[in-house]
Amino acid sequence: MFSSLVDKMAGALKKFRNKGKLTEADVREGMREIKLALLEADVNFKVVRDFVAKVTERAVGAEVLESLVPAQQIVKIVNEELIALMGGTAAKLNISPKPPTVIMMCGLQGAGKTTHAAKLAYMLKKQGKRPLLVACDIYRPAAIKQLQIVGEQAGVPVFEMGDKTNPVEIARAGVKNATDHGNDIVIIDTAGRLHIDEDMMAELEKIKAAVNPAEILLVVDAMTGQDAVNVAETFNQKLDITGVILTKLDGDTRGGAALSVRYVTGKPIKFVGTGEKIDKLEQFYPERMASRILGMGDVLSLIEKAEQAYDEKKAAELERKLREQSFTLDDFLEQFRQLKSMGSIEQLLSMMPGIKPSDLEGAKIDERAIDRMEAIILSMTPEERAKPEIINASRKRRIAMGSGNSVEAVNKLLRQFEMTQKMMKQFATMPRGLGKLAGMRIPKAAQKSQKKKKRK
Repeated sequence: MFSSLVDKMAGALKKFRNKGKLTEADVREGMREIKLALLEADVNFKVVRDFVAKVTERAVGAEVLESLVPAQQIVKIVNEELIALMGGTAAKLNISPKPPTVIMMCGLQGAGKTTHAAKLAYMLKKQGKRPLLVACDIYRPAAIKQLQIVGEQAGVPVFEMGDKTNPVEIARAGVKNATDHGNDIVIIDTAGRLHIDEDMMAELEKIKAAVNPAEILLVVDAMTGQDAVNVAETFNQKLDITGVILTKLDGDTRGGAALSVRYVTGKPIKFVGTGEKIDKLEQFYPERMASRILGMGDVLSLIEKAEQAYDEKKAAELERKLREQSFTLDDFLEQFRQLKSMGSIEQLLSMMPGIKPSDLEGAKIDERAIDRMEAIILSMTPEERAKPEIINASRKRRIAMGSGNSVEAVNKLLRQFEMTQKMMKQFATMPRGLGKLAGMRIPKAAQKSQKKKKRK
């Protein structure tokens, strides 16, 4: 995400860090580098001009230049201004006091409107809501079928009336259907075009007037760069959108749209799409995005991903097995499956502080390693998974053939398991509840005792 921008910003800020004392000339030279980095990332020119002016004005003040660590002060200012540029704080969905809350999705064809309608429905369902998807795109071939497919993936019902009924009537009937069946969220998937035209806008305005949505979310493809900002500006003028969903932020995008949309439209980015799967939609946090852009990682998002993958019951069971020293290959596999559910290894590494996108370029990150390990373990008998010590040479050959791997790969897995088992035995001898590692949990009593020790 934003690999070029992150590297160029790091290079510009490094010039500040390499000097003990800064002059106003040093600051202005460094700001020219930052300006070029932002322009090359396809950030809107007006946005860049105002951003650089604000940072420079704060950075050339006596408080910064005469401080003991002026470089750190400038990084702090750049970080604060980036956060302000992207909206300051995370923007939440507007929920109607009287259900259902109507959310209208709009945007150009190909931006990912239909899939992100389902992703949003999936996210809201996980939060305890009862969403309904409404198919109002009657023009694009198979648009209704696509919404039904992604709706099924999300486990959310889809309301449709075919492609012969007026979209305004479909939207109105969809809201009524939600009221009748107890759905508290209605997400309307509207038609898009390859370009903005009067017919599309007129239809969207009629749907808006008919259902009075609490949210009008514009879905924008981040990879279109400056065009994404122009599209957002036009839609906002016509519909007065309430927020933006930026898609394809996991692609090779320059990042200009994320930094420009809020400034140009005055409307917040509420969600970002970070992958193709149904669960790859995240709330947009300006402070976390600024941290990533400045190469400081995104630890909070990493923790949230870990918490989502973390299963309390499985963790309690694992802790019991550790204490009884009965950790098996099945348990070993379960730990890797939980890691896999957090996302790709490259994505997780990119959230670590100090790791820039360029550091990962050329690195041989084998995303299929967990799949191979899973195949090897599942090719074993239940007895072999419970007692790996019985796996002799002939068994290894059978497991290798059954999993499509080499005997060397089987040996490597068994060595990794043995090392993990030894480490787990060390944790088993520790006082109860000292760490939340490999699925271990900290009992409340232990948390309290740890807090008392810290106070002492």
